[in-house]
Amino acid sequence: MSRRTAVTCAIALALAASATGQPPSPREKARRRIAPFFSPPPKLAKDLGGYRSPLLFDDGSRVGSAADWPRRRKQILANWHEAMGPWPALLAKPIIETTETRRREGFTQRKVDVEIAPGLKTRGYLLVPDGGGPLPAVLVAYYDPETGAGLKPESKLRDFGYRLTKRGFVTLSIGWPRKESDRRGGEVQPLSFLAYVAANCHTALARLDEVDAARIGVTGHSFGGKWAMFAAALYEKFAAAAVSDSGVVFDEKRANVNYWERWYLGAEPGPGPGRKPGIPSKANPRTGAYKKLVDAGRDLHELHALIAPRPFLVSGGAEDRPERWKALNHSLAVNKLLGFDNRVAMTNRRGHSPTAESNEQLYAFFELFLKHKRGR
Repeated sequence: MSRRTAVTCAIALALAASATGQPPSPREKARRRIAPFFSPPPKLAKDLGGYRSPLLFDDGSRVGSAADWPRRRKQILANWHEAMGPWPALLAKPIIETTETRRREGFTQRKVDVEIAPGLKTRGYLLVPDGGGPLPAVLVAYYDPETGAGLKPESKLRDFGYRLTKRGFVTLSIGWPRKESDRRGGEVQPLSFLAYVAANCHTALARLDEVDAARIGVTGHSFGGKWAMFAAALYEKFAAAAVSDSGVVFDEKRANVNYWERWYLGAEPGPGPGRKPGIPSKANPRTGAYKKLVDAGRDLHELHALIAPRPFLVSGGAEDRPERWKALNHSLAVNKLLGFDNRVAMTNRRGHSPTAESNEQLYAFFELFLKHKRGR
């Protein structure tokens, strides 16, 4: 469905509902809000960029049917884990311990300690709406948990957890366990370790009585968006993912698309600071898994493919302009092979920071795919 067709359909449905005197359902309202963003601009519709198709096996043979995809998906996943380092064993029953409880505007806020790795906990905020469950849930990743929970007035447009809870989602906002992810850089790249942390947080959420384990999404802005994308790609139980201007492909022309840094994918084993921060150059070359991945011709479009057919939204800003559809088109092709459409979306704004409009689009995405069942 083209962008123009999607808009036309939304308008037609609105007129039909008006003619019958029946207001649209909540799900239909969410669908209309996000419908125009499930396809690229016409000039980019068939542009696959220079990316190698994820529908090609490593030996060059093509994925011929949906039945072939699990084998190819397993191959992509193995390639990335080999480059980034294998995960520790996932926690079977990660614990969420409440250290403080208080009431806020129609929901309960719990300050919690979440078990994220063997012998390691991190602080977070669990926000639970009033009323019965089980409810959909979203994990919100960022530098600190207070931002996602709406406890920093100066960061109100990054308070995804607070806003989603006001819309009926259980949310868990967590922050960056930087010392631990840096420490593990020699055995598993920091960004992959953060995806491992998110996987354990998913399990912790799924064990709560208030949460529907089949409807848990993940989101984040900027650094948190990188974290969320890797989490959804590397852990299949996340039901949907929305990333806000994270940089969804490798791009050495953009300093903020900085996967090469040692705190993301550029970590090297051993003591010392490693490479200097900044865009790779002859004087400051690529290191770590980032070097291995680039040398092998890999890019993040392979991670987008791992998310399929689960819904994936790119809330693009300064770092993710419409041209990123060249990579996302490969994910559209994977979804088409699997029999799905309208599962990959991109919205766009001018700047890096979220806006009220881009956030409403992100919330509508989660409402459509996680909150509202068909017909409601």
